[in-house]
Amino acid sequence: MFETTSKTVPVTKEKVKAAYRKVKSNQGSAGVDKQSLEEFQKDLSGNLYALWNRLSSGSYFPKPVRSVSIPKANGKKRILGIPTVSDRIAQQVVKDYLEPRLEAQFQENSYGYRPLKSAHQAVTAVQENVRQYAWVIDMDIKSYFDEVDHELLMKAVERHVPEKWVKMYIRRWLESPAQQPDGTLIQKEGRGTPQGGVISPLLANLFLHYVLDKWLAKQYPGIAFVRYADDIVIHCQTEAETKQMLEAIRVRLTECKLRLSEEKTKVVYCQDYRRPKKKDYGKKFDFLGFTFKPKTIPSKRGGLFLGYGCAISQKSQTRIVEGWKQLNLHRRSDLTIQEIANQVNLQMVGIIRYYGKFKLLELKRLMRHFELRLVKWVLNKYKKFKGSYSAAYRWIKYLKRSYPTMFYYWTVLKYV
Repeated sequence: MFETTSKTVPVTKEKVKAAYRKVKSNQGSAGVDKQSLEEFQKDLSGNLYALWNRLSSGSYFPKPVRSVSIPKANGKKRILGIPTVSDRIAQQVVKDYLEPRLEAQFQENSYGYRPLKSAHQAVTAVQENVRQYAWVIDMDIKSYFDEVDHELLMKAVERHVPEKWVKMYIRRWLESPAQQPDGTLIQKEGRGTPQGGVISPLLANLFLHYVLDKWLAKQYPGIAFVRYADDIVIHCQTEAETKQMLEAIRVRLTECKLRLSEEKTKVVYCQDYRRPKKKDYGKKFDFLGFTFKPKTIPSKRGGLFLGYGCAISQKSQTRIVEGWKQLNLHRRSDLTIQEIANQVNLQMVGIIRYYGKFKLLELKRLMRHFELRLVKWVLNKYKKFKGSYSAAYRWIKYLKRSYPTMFYYWTVLKYV
């Protein structure tokens, strides 16, 4: 609990400093005031003191969030709302204050943006569920972060937050307009919480805790579900139960002023060796960058059987390969191969540790795409190969034997 004897709001300087350290470790770009973390740090003590003074006296008002569009895998754009550095620190103060209290309420099958929870745990839970449940609702809420109703969200907040100052600041953040690149301000009009805000994931989890998690557990205890923020997979036993469940979800979301994205939501039949074929339903779905689908698996007794598991999705692979193409390595004949390795190895570590958690072997094909980029670089840099792809591949193979740790994937995938 924050302690103070002279301020209206119980926020201490120490809590503001602790929040700043977390914001600094997460980095992030500048907000509408164009002040970066580096510029904020030039007068760190003065900036933190001013923020503490406003927070603790109740006179803190956030600036508009800066709207930034980033490409999605389907070619559309996702709009992020980037708060200023000061506003991110202020949100972190309140998040630190509320999170332990709300965490005690959240359910085990909610994994997104929670302490000690991870995407890998969510994927593992889905893996376990598809063995027990034959049917899946791959569910998508339409424009969730844009359509969260402020009054319903504040109703959920009030169930756990008696402090007036916390509710005051949450409402100010919810109502803060979004500034477009041309300077135009877009008012919220009672809906939406910006993706990009420090406190937004916590508020989003609280809202969906009441909209879905608690409702599902109470009304449909026989089904299983896994939720990672607004990515939701619901597991059912029968076709009839699945249809009933999907209609009930439509009604529930409407009651909570949300909508199901019909074009993205689908029913999937998880066919494996134990389950008869069903022609009228899809057999695969994506979740957190992985595709779940029927897979031929070697049996311990010899032979093969049809299982149902996951590996890196085609969308994820396409996005990664496109990123490599944009590096234009084949045009960078000024670089050495060691400099290329230094440039991409950190990304390689991230890709392999995340996607290699399930079916590491599947990443070999992905890395062949990178190796092709490397071969093109070799051919442009070393004219002695005379455009021979096979000679360039042999040279890279020689490097793998001579310098096996140069590229991270050379070491990890060597024996896979």
